[in-house]
Amino acid sequence: MSELRYSYYPGCSLHASASEYDLSTREVFAALGIGLDEVPDWICCGATPAHNVDELLSLSLCAKNLELAEQVPGDMAVACAACFSRLKFAQHVLKENEQKLHQVEQAIDARVPLDQPVKHLLEILVQDLGAERLSQAVKKPLSGLKVACYYGCLLTRPPEVPQLDDCEAPTIMERLLQTVGAEAVDWTHRMECCGANFTLSRPGVVLQLTNAVLDSAKAAGADCIMVGCPLCHGNLDIRQKEIEGVYYRSYDMPIFYLTQLVGLALGVPADRLGLDALIVSPQRLLREKMLL
Repeated sequence: MSELRYSYYPGCSLHASASEYDLSTREVFAALGIGLDEVPDWICCGATPAHNVDELLSLSLCAKNLELAEQVPGDMAVACAACFSRLKFAQHVLKENEQKLHQVEQAIDARVPLDQPVKHLLEILVQDLGAERLSQAVKKPLSGLKVACYYGCLLTRPPEVPQLDDCEAPTIMERLLQTVGAEAVDWTHRMECCGANFTLSRPGVVLQLTNAVLDSAKAAGADCIMVGCPLCHGNLDIRQKEIEGVYYRSYDMPIFYLTQLVGLALGVPADRLGLDALIVSPQRLLREKMLL
């Protein structure tokens, strides 16, 4: 089988507040023999706020990153759900609107590669690599670990944009977990909003929404939650102690990036997966499950 190789767009969060996501992504892909070449001189994609302020700027930021990615061989690999959403959304809008495409190409002084495949890490691991090859690489199955798969808002919606999985009943996270030996719990809030970047402007809303997510996962018997989005991770992990204080609950619910759990199953040492950066420590849980 031919080698898998991708142009890698980490985005701003993975070089800052979510550096453990970047670290674990690189470790997992190296362990699987998947090539990652970082997009040269990449810039911010505009994240979730930019399109509400200036549509042309938002589209141009994404278009420039798509153009830069052409300098590196392979499809474009994206870890952050927000970056994934904005890059795919820009391609979708510019394919549908020639006038906007012309404006953007003037703004970036380059052609926009509208057919450049943009893939979230989930798509690469589950579909491109496949369950058979991934299972063959597993050295320490995550047996006994009950995980709540949290999709949030952006991975599968709106349905015509990401096309990652079924927009209302996705299973791609669950399939990934099954391959590495963990159990995915059935729960009610796997696609509910966590409040995203309202964490600064409307923290009360974030606390309410995130408490509902944690409460649902806890009620379903989950040991932890798995995410593919730095915004979701920040709200669920960093805010968790505050939420417990406001709602008089005790969750002690570790929040893992998908690459951290896959990395553990592949036998990557815990200190190379950024587990020490998590606010809610996973050490007790992982020792109980004999995964450390």
